[in-house]
Amino acid sequence: MDLSLKPSEGLGVLHLFCKYQSSVDSEEVKKTVSETLDQGLQVVVAVVLGHKADLALMVLGEDLWDLRDFQSSVDSAGLKVVDSYFSLTEVSEYAAGVPEEMKQARLYPKLPPENKTAWCFYPMSKRRDPEANWYTLPYEQRSAQMHEHGRSGRNFAGRVLQVVTGSTGVDDYEWGVTLFAESPDDLKEVVYTMRFDEASAVYADFGPFYAGMVSDIDDALDHLANG
Repeated sequence: MDLSLKPSEGLGVLHLFCKYQSSVDSEEVKKTVSETLDQGLQVVVAVVLGHKADLALMVLGEDLWDLRDFQSSVDSAGLKVVDSYFSLTEVSEYAAGVPEEMKQARLYPKLPPENKTAWCFYPMSKRRDPEANWYTLPYEQRSAQMHEHGRSGRNFAGRVLQVVTGSTGVDDYEWGVTLFAESPDDLKEVVYTMRFDEASAVYADFGPFYAGMVSDIDDALDHLANG
């Protein structure tokens, strides 16, 4: 029986936020990451700053069962998953006219990007408040606001890579946003700048932020074990 479950296009994206424990079998974690990469999936490893987690593992692949197997293996190796987020890569309805190359880059991103080791993740949704309901606005008005938002983001081209994945119906918020930057200052500046756009200032609600440093799994575990 074929248990595979794949989106019609694009990739499944699973963010796991983990606490490091003394019982962690580091070699098993490294083996899990290595074998997952060998299967053709992508794994982004980030050491997390602050109390919410120690390690973030972002895994991207077509088959959702592969993502579940990765989660099970991480858990079996002793990493305690304290938070998670599931989403799917997508091309926004407001980006229908972008070149095909850009659409493919959004559906099938290649991660992590080179030379961008400052990292953060946050989920977000559009508001449905009576006085600010995104979903009662005409499409043309929503589209204009999102194009303004996009212009703000393009000011950071080359400095920040933004990966926006859709989670309506599959997790608590409507999108997950993963940012990669050359400097942590860039993370702060891009989020601050784009919050002044009407699409964000009036209509956006944000979830918890996670921030840290992209690393390979060996260095990440060595820092957590010996830090």
